Amino acid sequence: MNPIIRLNDVSKSFKTQHVLKNVSLDIEPGEIYGLLGPSGSGKTTMIKMMIGLELPSEGTVTFKGSELKARTLYPSIGYMAQSDALYEELTARENLEFTASLYGQKKAQRKQQIEKVMELVDLLPHLDKPVHQFSGGMKRRLSLAIALLHDPDVLFLDEPTVGIDPVLRKEIWDGFHKLKKDGRTIIITTHVMDEAERCDRLGLLQHGEIISSDTPQAIKASYGVDSIENVFLKNGGVSLEN
Repeated sequence: MNPIIRLNDVSKSFKTQHVLKNVSLDIEPGEIYGLLGPSGSGKTTMIKMMIGLELPSEGTVTFKGSELKARTLYPSIGYMAQSDALYEELTARENLEFTASLYGQKKAQRKQQIEKVMELVDLLPHLDKPVHQFSGGMKRRLSLAIALLHDPDVLFLDEPTVGIDPVLRKEIWDGFHKLKKDGRTIIITTHVMDEAERCDRLGLLQHGEIISSDTPQAIKASYGVDSIENVFLKNGGVSLEN
C-alpha cells in the first residue's frame, strides 16, 4: 500500500530559526496518525506543510503519490487549526452553511450533513445560537464540525480537543475511530497522553526532529518505559508540558 502522505527529508527554517530538520515520514491510508511533542517542537509547522500552507525549505511533500498542490488538495481534506476561524456574529448553522457553499454542496445535502456533524460534536441543540454566545470548548467543537462537513478523505486536526471535557472528548474519539473504519485518514496533534495511546501510530517530535515513529506500544517497548511521556524524559529530559 502506497502512503497517502510522504515527507521526504523535509526541513523548514524561518530566517535563522530551524523548525524542522530532515524529517522523513510516511502516513498510510486509513490510519490515525498522531504527532506528539513539546510546545515548539514543530508539530503545527509540519501539519501546515502537509496541507500546503507552508512550503518546505528543503525536501519534498507528496499526497497520494504526487507532488502536493494546495489547489487540488483542498477538496479531499478537512483542516482544523489551533485557533478557531469562526464568524462569531453568525449562528452555528450559518457558519456551516457558508462553509458548505464554498465546497459546492447542494442545499438538499447540506441540512442532513450539518445535522450529522453537529450531532457528532454534541452541538445539535445549539445550531441556531450565535457563535459569540458559545464557550471556548463549544467553539472548538464547532470548528471540528466544520472540518468534517464535506466528508473529507483526510482530516488534519491540530489540538482538536483542547478545552473539551473528558466525557465528550471520549465520544469525539469514538467518532474518529468510526471515520477510520469508513476509510478516512486522520492526522492529529495532541498533548494528551490517553489520546496518544488511541492513535494507530505516533510520530514523536523533539527539537524539530522525528525521534520515533511507530505504534505507541512499540515505541514504549523500544525505550523500555511504561508511558509515552517518559520517552521524552529519557531522550533528553524534555517534558511534554514545556
